[in-house]
Amino acid sequence: MDAKDIIECLDFTLLDHGASEEQLAGFVARANSNRVGAVCVFSEHATYVRGLLDDGIQLAVVAGGFPVGSGDDGEIRTAVAAAVSAGVDEIDVVLEPRKDEDFPSEADLARLVAMREAAGECVLKVILETPMLEERPMRAAARMALAAGADFVKTCTGKRGACSDDAASILAYEVMRHERAFGERRGVKLSGGIRTVDDVSRLTNLVHLQDPSIIDAGSKRFRIGASSLLDSL
Repeated sequence: MDAKDIIECLDFTLLDHGASEEQLAGFVARANSNRVGAVCVFSEHATYVRGLLDDGIQLAVVAGGFPVGSGDDGEIRTAVAAAVSAGVDEIDVVLEPRKDEDFPSEADLARLVAMREAAGECVLKVILETPMLEERPMRAAARMALAAGADFVKTCTGKRGACSDDAASILAYEVMRHERAFGERRGVKLSGGIRTVDDVSRLTNLVHLQDPSIIDAGSKRFRIGASSLLDSL
């Protein structure tokens, strides 16, 4: 991927509940001038940001608890539904991992279904917090999220660990596996500790090795959560 390709797949993020309108306006101006793939903010800033954002750039919000995901399905439904009502295009939601041996369980599946139903037609990106998971529950959570209708499986928030090479490979494999099994094309979002172009190149190559079609589809199936990259691209 060249610099333009990376920027087109970039989820440019400002997650600060205390952000002023001046800060948000500057943030959106950078997004517009660089033509990033999407901007991501907290739900309470969605309406203001939408009014400044150029056409063709997706508006994403995080909902249902961040960086720690809510354990209350009703709370998640309400938060996601509020984001939908604000007119967003995409919603990022944390599936909070548990250390229990049964994770992910039927309760987690119900939570994922609640996310999907509340998100409606919006793109749903489920954050798995992969730094907190061993391989088995990571694969199981990815499969469950995809089966429940997630459009993207996302590595992590970056607040509790970074995206590893193994996580990038595993999520790409599970997206490829889901397509082969069910004929449904889904996406991968890599985020957490991605700070350099070399990081992006390495991780992108790992995704490409598992399924080239993910990278070939551009921002429709591949996203990068690494806002600091914009300074070096």
